[in-house]
Amino acid sequence: MYFVKVYVTYKDSVLDPQGEAVKGAVHRLGYDEIEDVRIGKYFEIKVAKSNRPVEVMIEEVCDKLLANVNMETYRYEISTLEEA
Repeated sequence: MYFVKVYVTYKDSVLDPQGEAVKGAVHRLGYDEIEDVRIGKYFEIKVAKSNRPVEVMIEEVCDKLLANVNMETYRYEISTLEEA
């Protein structure tokens, strides 16, 4: 079994209004050293072993469902889970 962590964030060229709001709040708290905040999504996915490569499945799921590839970028980490 595989355990996959997927991180989805806006591309650098896309305005992130939530991130800007958080940055403003952080600055109001006195943390002026913080220069930028970007908001994203995080997914944890368990994948059973199959004949299909897990990388291919995760790429397809990200491209078709988890990320808007026009506005967002994603990265993922794959590890194996030891079955008990």
